[in-house]
Amino acid sequence: MKKDTIINKKITRHKLLWMTFKNGKVDKVLYGYLGWFFVAAVPIWLFEPGIHTYADSLWYCFIAATSIGFGDLTAVTVIGRIVTVLLSVYSIAIIAICTACITSFYADYMRLQKNESTGKFIYELRHLDELSKEELAELSKKIRDFQDKK
Repeated sequence: MKKDTIINKKITRHKLLWMTFKNGKVDKVLYGYLGWFFVAAVPIWLFEPGIHTYADSLWYCFIAATSIGFGDLTAVTVIGRIVTVLLSVYSIAIIAICTACITSFYADYMRLQKNESTGKFIYELRHLDELSKEELAELSKKIRDFQDKK
């Protein structure tokens, strides 16, 4: 029996998720965000008196981006606070965009699974005369289960 399935087409969940990100141009937004994240760490490192290394600056940016705010490092200069606000707002936008993209992915994935199941079911119905008794019994059970769900 010929089956066109998601797996046979080599479309796995992670590939479908990445395709969803690429189709929505979210991958470019993520790359831009990562670039901004590492660039934003530079003025924080240069202008904040309590941050002495680039690694500490990256840690501070992570804390600001995730809005954890441990308080071990803080921005006290105007430049540091402006960069922090921009990084925080950009981070919130990125989280919203990624959430929407992942939701779209799950909707697409569920639609593909439904189409795959429907296609297999229609194929079996069109070829009833070719099915074995076990396959016919399984098909009959699927139909009863489907009716019981309604």
